[in-house]
Amino acid sequence: MFGLGEKKRMITADEALAGRDTSVFGGGTHHVNGRALNMDVPNGNEVAVFGMGCYWGVERMFWALPGIWLTMVGSAGGTTKNPTYEEVCCGKTGHAEAVRVVFDPNDISYQALLKVFWEGHDPTQGMRQGNDMGTQYRSAIFAQDEKQLALAMAGKDVFGPRLSAQGYGAITTEITMAGPFYMAEEYHQQYLSKNPAGYCGIGGTGVSCPIGSGV
Repeated sequence: MFGLGEKKRMITADEALAGRDTSVFGGGTHHVNGRALNMDVPNGNEVAVFGMGCYWGVERMFWALPGIWLTMVGSAGGTTKNPTYEEVCCGKTGHAEAVRVVFDPNDISYQALLKVFWEGHDPTQGMRQGNDMGTQYRSAIFAQDEKQLALAMAGKDVFGPRLSAQGYGAITTEITMAGPFYMAEEYHQQYLSKNPAGYCGIGGTGVSCPIGSGV
């Protein structure tokens, strides 16, 4: 098992666990809206993937927004195929805990989702979020196309000075094109709906992000 210092170091692909060919998610429905939990994207919908720390609290931020078809938690940004939660937590997969959001852009824009992302956590903390330490808790945006990538970078450019003016350090968010997203085990999906008193270590900075406001 990695120590704390090692868990905050991004491993190389050669160091990563191999994983497995089959998903650790056994199937089920969304605990909030009852829709089938799968990777399908209805016609006209789009996908956004964010890492903001412990995904239990992050998913709750998104599932109640207008225009959201489906949310799910899993891992992204690493090397290990279909990792278990325990493997992600040990720091040897390269993955971040992530939330996959399927949304209707006619009802909610990607910029609006980015605003929730930037304001919903502290993107200046590096390989941690609050008391949660390790590479799996890093801030990350996994863009699905070049448009999302450009909007994410623009958000960083306008939010960074706002954070600096309030005494925060530089944004450490990883912004990159998305690779595979691997669903987590069923008991992690919509965890705070199933366990309303469960742990949530996510908290924002209180600084408003002007993305989507014309700034």
